[in-house]
Amino acid sequence: MVKSYLRYEPASVFGVIVSVESNIAYDSSGKYLLAPALEKVGVWHVRQGVCTKTLTPSTSSSGPSLAVTYVVSSPSSLIASGYADGSIRIWDSDKGTSETTLNGHKGAVSALRYNKAGSLLASGSKDNDIIIWDVVGENGLFRLRGHRDQVTDIVFFDSGKKLVSSSKDKFLRVWDLDTQHCMQIVSGHHSEIWSLDIDLEERYLVTGSADLELRFYTIKHDSVDGLPIPTVNETEIVGDGDLSMQSKWEVLKYFGEIQRQSKDRVATVRFNNSGNLLACQVAGKTVEMYRVLDDSEAKRKAKRRLHRKKEKKHGKGSSELTERGGKNDEQNEGEHISSMNHITKEPNNLEITVPDVFRHLHTIRASKKICSISFCPTTPKKSLVTLALSLNNNLLEIYSIESNADSKTLAIELHGHRSDVRSVTLSSDNSLLMSTSHNAVKIWNPSTGSCLRTIDSGYGLCGLIVPHNKYALVGTKGGSIEIIDIGSGTCLEVVEAHGGPVRSIAAIPNENGFVTGSADHDVKFWEYRIQQKSGQPTKHLTVTNVRTMKMNDDVLVVAVSPEAKYIAVALLDCTVKIHFMDSLKKFLSLYGHKLPVLCMDISSDGDLIVTGSADKNIKIWGLDFGDCHKSIFAHADSVMAVQFVPRTHYVFSVGKDRLVKYWDADKFELLLTLEGHHAHVWCLAVSNRGDFIVTGSHDRSIRRWDRTEEPFFIEEEKEKRLSEMFESDLDSAFENKYAPKEELPEEGAVAVAGKKTQETLTAADLIIEHLDRAEDELKHIAEHQKNNGEVTVFQPNIRMNGLSPSDYVLSAFSNVHSNDLEQALLALPFSDALKLMPYMKEWVSYFDKVELVCRVGTVLLQTHYNQLVTTPAARPLLTALEDTLYDRVKEWKDTFGFNLAAMDHLQQLMASRSDALFRDARSKLLEIRSEHSKRLEGRSDNREEKQRKKKQKKST
Repeated sequence: MVKSYLRYEPASVFGVIVSVESNIAYDSSGKYLLAPALEKVGVWHVRQGVCTKTLTPSTSSSGPSLAVTYVVSSPSSLIASGYADGSIRIWDSDKGTSETTLNGHKGAVSALRYNKAGSLLASGSKDNDIIIWDVVGENGLFRLRGHRDQVTDIVFFDSGKKLVSSSKDKFLRVWDLDTQHCMQIVSGHHSEIWSLDIDLEERYLVTGSADLELRFYTIKHDSVDGLPIPTVNETEIVGDGDLSMQSKWEVLKYFGEIQRQSKDRVATVRFNNSGNLLACQVAGKTVEMYRVLDDSEAKRKAKRRLHRKKEKKHGKGSSELTERGGKNDEQNEGEHISSMNHITKEPNNLEITVPDVFRHLHTIRASKKICSISFCPTTPKKSLVTLALSLNNNLLEIYSIESNADSKTLAIELHGHRSDVRSVTLSSDNSLLMSTSHNAVKIWNPSTGSCLRTIDSGYGLCGLIVPHNKYALVGTKGGSIEIIDIGSGTCLEVVEAHGGPVRSIAAIPNENGFVTGSADHDVKFWEYRIQQKSGQPTKHLTVTNVRTMKMNDDVLVVAVSPEAKYIAVALLDCTVKIHFMDSLKKFLSLYGHKLPVLCMDISSDGDLIVTGSADKNIKIWGLDFGDCHKSIFAHADSVMAVQFVPRTHYVFSVGKDRLVKYWDADKFELLLTLEGHHAHVWCLAVSNRGDFIVTGSHDRSIRRWDRTEEPFFIEEEKEKRLSEMFESDLDSAFENKYAPKEELPEEGAVAVAGKKTQETLTAADLIIEHLDRAEDELKHIAEHQKNNGEVTVFQPNIRMNGLSPSDYVLSAFSNVHSNDLEQALLALPFSDALKLMPYMKEWVSYFDKVELVCRVGTVLLQTHYNQLVTTPAARPLLTALEDTLYDRVKEWKDTFGFNLAAMDHLQQLMASRSDALFRDARSKLLEIRSEHSKRLEGRSDNREEKQRKKKQKKST
């Protein structure tokens, strides 16, 4: 009989607050902060500091979990998240469910931005392309090509009609979305452009790169309400400062630049929602805050600057007058009066520069490197704005920005480690989980993933929870053993145990003792007991060294057999020494690994010992004679941990290749490969019943994998792995890596938004199958009418679910996702496209299928235009479609126009009946607050001006 096994599946992930590779963003309400945590997006309540919701993609798709690389919130309740494989998911933040998945990019998504209405989504990627998505229709509109390197940032402007994109190729591109072409290419940066943004009133565009300055551009608008918009300067400076005549295609005009405080490259530049503050985050520990002045304040500042300049010039002139001796007094007095008149004269054309508009407020300094920033969309009462920071040590910080200072209001840090999880240990009853890191020990509830205790410690390399779950022992890199009281969450005592790092700690079964191995060549045996030391009020756990065994090399791992008969010691010389526990005499030496053994475990019955090494192999040995039963090439990188499932010969292994593998040590077969971690997996712990395992990783996540009741067989898993390899080969074939890349035109190009995937090919096969079956059914209907007439009732094909041929073909399109429709139609051969045309004439009469018929007809006509025109059978179909489709579309357009006009009329009626304006109260409140802050700023400037004039009068 074929043996079956029970499957392990991912259950929960905890320990990650925010990913290093992604950005953070507030939602539209400002109450919640979106923080990507590897493949999930955590929704944090900012005031409470609690993760209220987690946006997790469905685990139906096999393969490794993909990390979130970018997240953005729409003006409504929708959230868009981009992933490392180029896919984009649209989430409903209220329900916490994924509305749709958009596939189009071949590289990781590097930028996402909604337009102001939230109807369009622009995405940039590492594949150098920009795709514009219709959020309502859930499909891609078109693809913009032109950048020669990764797209780093994008932003809509001019009511969503234009788009600006930045790239690592050092260029800015301005795209006209109506005509779908590149309007302008802006050069001038000397290094990669990393970020850009436009203020609320769309006056200025700012870009940040590795240059030591921020560059600013003014934006030329065609018109607003039919009136032309005046620009700052009449001439435009393009590139490095060459003057050129103003052109309708040149939207961005170089305005100037300001020197940054930091020498690190810019990571993000962002305006706040009211547009009065600019934040410049560098790839370091600082965020520079700038105040954005309005036009009147900028003009006042420019006048003062010009006035000071002329006064300085006049001061030099008056000193020269006193020094001159050749002129008489009357002549000197006349020159002095004329120069004074020149100073007090009002300038006709006042030139406003960048320092007149943007004023440096102060610099925020964080404790660690900042990964991302996000402004809160709502303005607080007691400060200018709230700013959220994500740090590279798994930490979120919220700052309150004031005019002259900043203060940290919240830090979300207790839910995860600041660095790698180096060891995980389960208690004897599986109710507690202990994890160690470089500066802290955390106690978790493994079933819920909640952090119960956080204890400051040294660099913990290994750990052990003693029975009764009251105390824990941690071996550190400094050579000490820390005794931790789990109940109070305190470190009771630090015992200097070894002269080198404590690499391993193992409990002695059925005894109150444990064994430690260290890099100082010592293996020490310890006893623990609960007693009261002198000078301490209560009893607590104490440890005593009872024996020491000297080895001839660094000890990497120690393991004790279940009956405490043998102790196995792995050394740096790639060997494993097995000694008797009682006499410490040598029993066996296990040779065979080419690199040091990093982990090992002994089975519950004491028959087998499994070792994992840096040579990527695991070896299964017999403990009775020390013979190697099997050597298995297990991982693509070093094997970091191995452990038997209790009371079985099944083994789990983890490695630096990010994989968790499940083995049968009797049959030497791979049972399962569990993918999920995004970095090296350092440690592993198996529950004493084998119902779940816990792994810890370099990505700071702790993952629990549960055993299910679903059985599986080895042969089925082998076939499944082969099919996955075949599908991955298909995906690489889609990319066509060896095909020559076409040279893109300098002004940019447009292409289809979607990409060919396994889903689009399956959809095309489904459409072809339905077309063939419907064609056969039509032949049967014709034969029945010819032979029997209306004497007998025609029996429809049961495989068509009782549908007519037209409805049956239409059902195939209802199963195709809106985003995959174009690529599925592109995969249809011309013969099947021709079969599809007659059905479209019937579908036009359906009330809700007009849009579908338009999309299908447009794609087929664009793809097979030459064949359709030259095929006599297709001409009458095209003519009939032209007549009916145009009328139906016009009818729908009129209906939409009528409905929009009716809603506009209702809005006017409600506005006339109420005293208040028909607008969002929140936006009105924001306007009032911004005006108030500007008034305060103006008053302070006036005070400064008055004080300066008083000082001048006193000095004169």
